[in-house]
Amino acid sequence: MNVVSKASAPAWPIPPEGGWTADDLDRLPDLPPHTQLIDASLVFACPQSVFHERALGLVERQLNDAAPPELEILYRFTIDIDPQNRPEPDVSVVRGEALKSFDQTRVPSAAVVLAVEVVSPDSVSRDRETKPLKYARAKIPHYWRVEDEKGRAAVHAFELEPTTGAYTSVGIFRERMKVSVPFPVDLDLAEIKARPEDVQ
Repeated sequence: MNVVSKASAPAWPIPPEGGWTADDLDRLPDLPPHTQLIDASLVFACPQSVFHERALGLVERQLNDAAPPELEILYRFTIDIDPQNRPEPDVSVVRGEALKSFDQTRVPSAAVVLAVEVVSPDSVSRDRETKPLKYARAKIPHYWRVEDEKGRAAVHAFELEPTTGAYTSVGIFRERMKVSVPFPVDLDLAEIKARPEDVQ
Protein backbone atom coordinates (compact mmCIF):
# COMPACT_ATOMS: atom_id res chain seq x y z
CA MET A 1 0.00 0.00 0.00
CA ASN A 2 1.33 3.41 -0.95
CA VAL A 3 1.25 5.95 1.83
CA VAL A 4 1.45 9.64 0.96
CA SER A 5 3.66 11.43 3.42
CA LYS A 6 2.59 14.75 4.92
CA ALA A 7 5.58 16.36 3.26
CA SER A 8 4.41 15.33 -0.24
CA ALA A 9 0.69 16.04 0.23
CA PRO A 10 -0.59 19.25 -1.38
CA ALA A 11 -1.09 22.15 1.00
CA TRP A 12 -4.73 23.00 0.27
CA PRO A 13 -5.97 26.33 1.61
CA ILE A 14 -8.13 25.85 4.69
CA PRO A 15 -11.16 28.13 4.52
CA PRO A 16 -11.85 30.48 7.42
CA GLU A 17 -15.15 30.38 9.28
CA GLY A 18 -17.79 31.65 6.90
CA GLY A 19 -15.73 30.81 3.82
CA TRP A 20 -13.47 32.84 1.58
CA THR A 21 -14.23 36.36 0.41
CA ALA A 22 -13.65 38.13 -2.90
CA ASP A 23 -10.67 39.99 -1.43
CA ASP A 24 -9.00 36.69 -0.48
CA LEU A 25 -8.35 35.86 -4.15
CA ASP A 26 -5.80 38.69 -4.19
CA ARG A 27 -4.26 37.77 -0.84
CA LEU A 28 -3.92 33.99 -0.84
CA PRO A 29 -0.45 32.86 -1.92
CA ASP A 30 0.18 30.27 -4.65
CA LEU A 31 -3.38 29.97 -5.93
CA PRO A 32 -3.58 28.26 -9.34
CA PRO A 33 -4.24 30.61 -12.27
CA HIS A 34 -7.91 31.40 -12.95
CA THR A 35 -9.15 30.49 -9.48
CA GLN A 36 -12.74 31.67 -8.97
CA LEU A 37 -14.86 32.28 -5.89
CA ILE A 38 -18.35 30.76 -6.01
CA ASP A 39 -20.52 30.83 -2.88
CA ALA A 40 -17.49 31.56 -0.68
CA SER A 41 -15.66 28.48 -2.04
CA LEU A 42 -12.57 28.39 -4.23
CA VAL A 43 -13.06 26.83 -7.68
CA PHE A 44 -9.91 25.76 -9.49
CA ALA A 45 -9.60 25.60 -13.27
CA CYS A 46 -9.17 22.23 -14.97
CA PRO A 47 -7.09 21.65 -18.13
CA GLN A 48 -9.11 22.85 -21.12
CA SER A 49 -9.97 21.09 -24.36
CA VAL A 50 -9.02 22.12 -27.89
CA PHE A 51 -12.67 23.03 -28.52
CA HIS A 52 -12.71 25.31 -25.47
CA GLU A 53 -9.59 27.16 -26.54
CA ARG A 54 -10.68 27.56 -30.18
CA ALA A 55 -14.16 28.74 -29.20
CA LEU A 56 -12.77 31.13 -26.64
CA GLY A 57 -10.23 32.56 -29.07
CA LEU A 58 -12.75 33.06 -31.86
CA VAL A 59 -15.39 34.70 -29.66
CA GLU A 60 -12.85 37.02 -28.07
CA ARG A 61 -11.34 37.98 -31.45
CA GLN A 62 -14.64 38.64 -33.20
CA LEU A 63 -16.06 40.59 -30.26
CA ASN A 64 -12.90 42.71 -30.23
CA ASP A 65 -13.37 43.47 -33.92
CA ALA A 66 -17.02 44.45 -33.50
CA ALA A 67 -17.11 46.25 -30.13
CA PRO A 68 -17.53 50.03 -30.04
CA PRO A 69 -14.57 51.97 -28.57
CA GLU A 70 -16.23 52.60 -25.20
CA LEU A 71 -16.32 48.86 -24.47
CA GLU A 72 -13.43 46.55 -23.59
CA ILE A 73 -13.20 42.80 -24.16
CA LEU A 74 -11.60 40.90 -21.27
CA TYR A 75 -10.35 37.32 -21.38
CA ARG A 76 -10.77 35.21 -18.23
CA PHE A 77 -10.89 38.18 -15.85
CA THR A 78 -12.76 38.07 -12.54
CA ILE A 79 -15.80 40.18 -11.75
CA ASP A 80 -17.06 41.27 -8.33
CA ILE A 81 -20.65 40.25 -7.71
CA ASP A 82 -20.68 40.27 -3.89
CA PRO A 83 -18.23 39.36 -1.08
CA GLN A 84 -18.89 35.61 -1.59
CA ASN A 85 -18.83 35.54 -5.40
CA ARG A 86 -16.05 36.56 -7.73
CA PRO A 87 -16.48 34.42 -10.85
CA GLU A 88 -14.34 34.56 -13.95
CA PRO A 89 -16.27 34.52 -17.24
CA ASP A 90 -14.33 33.11 -20.17
CA VAL A 91 -14.97 36.39 -22.00
CA SER A 92 -16.60 39.54 -20.68
CA VAL A 93 -17.53 42.82 -22.31
CA VAL A 94 -17.16 45.73 -19.91
CA ARG A 95 -17.48 49.49 -19.97
CA GLY A 96 -14.05 50.98 -20.51
CA GLU A 97 -14.26 53.41 -17.60
CA ALA A 98 -14.25 50.42 -15.21
CA LEU A 99 -10.59 49.76 -16.03
CA LYS A 100 -8.63 52.07 -13.77
CA SER A 101 -5.06 50.72 -13.79
CA PHE A 102 -2.77 48.03 -15.17
CA ASP A 103 -2.61 46.49 -11.66
CA GLN A 104 -6.37 45.91 -11.52
CA THR A 105 -7.44 42.28 -10.98
CA ARG A 106 -11.25 42.54 -11.22
CA VAL A 107 -14.12 44.70 -12.36
CA PRO A 108 -17.48 45.39 -10.69
CA SER A 109 -20.37 43.42 -12.11
CA ALA A 110 -22.22 46.71 -12.74
CA ALA A 111 -19.67 47.45 -15.49
CA VAL A 112 -20.27 44.15 -17.33
CA VAL A 113 -22.66 44.20 -20.30
CA LEU A 114 -22.02 40.64 -21.54
CA ALA A 115 -20.61 37.51 -19.90
CA VAL A 116 -19.63 34.53 -22.07
CA GLU A 117 -18.92 31.01 -20.83
CA VAL A 118 -17.56 28.16 -22.95
CA VAL A 119 -18.82 24.94 -21.37
CA SER A 120 -16.28 22.32 -20.30
CA PRO A 121 -17.04 18.86 -18.89
CA ASP A 122 -16.23 20.10 -15.37
CA SER A 123 -18.23 23.32 -15.69
CA VAL A 124 -21.56 22.13 -17.11
CA SER A 125 -23.68 22.76 -14.00
CA ARG A 126 -21.87 26.00 -13.18
CA ASP A 127 -22.30 27.40 -16.70
CA ARG A 128 -25.89 26.21 -17.18
CA GLU A 129 -27.25 26.84 -13.69
CA THR A 130 -25.06 28.50 -11.07
CA LYS A 131 -23.39 31.30 -13.00
CA PRO A 132 -26.41 32.46 -15.04
CA LEU A 133 -28.38 32.84 -11.82
CA LYS A 134 -25.64 34.91 -10.24
CA TYR A 135 -25.06 37.00 -13.37
CA ALA A 136 -28.79 37.73 -13.59
CA ARG A 137 -28.95 38.74 -9.92
CA ALA A 138 -25.99 41.06 -10.60
CA LYS A 139 -28.06 42.58 -13.46
CA ILE A 140 -25.58 41.74 -16.21
CA PRO A 141 -27.75 42.43 -19.28
CA HIS A 142 -26.51 39.63 -21.57
CA TYR A 143 -25.21 36.09 -21.10
CA TRP A 144 -23.96 33.71 -23.81
CA ARG A 145 -23.17 30.03 -23.26
CA VAL A 146 -21.09 28.24 -25.90
CA GLU A 147 -21.62 24.46 -26.11
CA ASP A 148 -19.77 21.77 -28.02
CA GLU A 149 -22.27 19.87 -30.18
CA LYS A 150 -20.22 16.97 -31.52
CA GLY A 151 -17.35 19.19 -32.60
CA ARG A 152 -19.40 22.20 -33.67
CA ALA A 153 -20.27 25.28 -31.66
CA ALA A 154 -23.76 26.29 -30.54
CA VAL A 155 -24.28 29.60 -28.74
CA HIS A 156 -27.21 29.88 -26.35
CA ALA A 157 -27.92 33.61 -25.96
CA PHE A 158 -29.86 35.15 -23.07
CA GLU A 159 -31.04 38.65 -22.23
CA LEU A 160 -32.05 39.97 -18.82
CA GLU A 161 -35.79 40.45 -18.52
CA PRO A 162 -36.12 43.58 -16.33
CA THR A 163 -39.52 42.81 -14.82
CA THR A 164 -38.50 39.37 -13.52
CA GLY A 165 -34.76 39.89 -13.07
CA ALA A 166 -34.15 36.57 -14.84
CA TYR A 167 -32.61 35.65 -18.16
CA THR A 168 -34.81 34.83 -21.11
CA SER A 169 -33.55 32.96 -24.17
CA VAL A 170 -33.14 35.01 -27.34
CA GLY A 171 -32.00 32.09 -29.47
CA ILE A 172 -29.66 29.20 -30.10
CA PHE A 173 -27.18 29.92 -32.87
CA ARG A 174 -25.25 27.43 -34.99
CA GLU A 175 -22.92 28.14 -37.93
CA ARG A 176 -23.62 31.88 -37.69
CA MET A 177 -24.67 34.27 -34.92
CA LYS A 178 -25.95 37.65 -36.03
CA VAL A 179 -27.29 39.89 -33.24
CA SER A 180 -27.78 43.60 -32.62
CA VAL A 181 -27.25 43.63 -28.84
CA PRO A 182 -25.26 44.43 -26.82
CA PHE A 183 -23.84 45.78 -30.11
CA PRO A 184 -24.07 44.58 -33.72
CA VAL A 185 -21.95 41.49 -34.23
CA ASP A 186 -21.84 38.72 -36.81
CA LEU A 187 -20.00 35.65 -35.52
CA ASP A 188 -18.90 32.96 -37.95
CA LEU A 189 -19.39 29.97 -35.65
CA ALA A 190 -18.50 27.56 -38.46
CA GLU A 191 -14.86 28.44 -37.76
CA ILE A 192 -15.19 26.52 -34.48
CA LYS A 193 -15.26 22.89 -35.48
CA ALA A 194 -13.30 19.73 -34.99
CA ARG A 195 -10.56 19.08 -37.51
CA PRO A 196 -9.64 15.56 -38.65
CA GLU A 197 -6.50 15.59 -36.55
CA ASP A 198 -8.59 16.34 -33.43
CA VAL A 199 -10.60 13.14 -33.74
CA GLN A 200 -9.07 10.21 -31.86
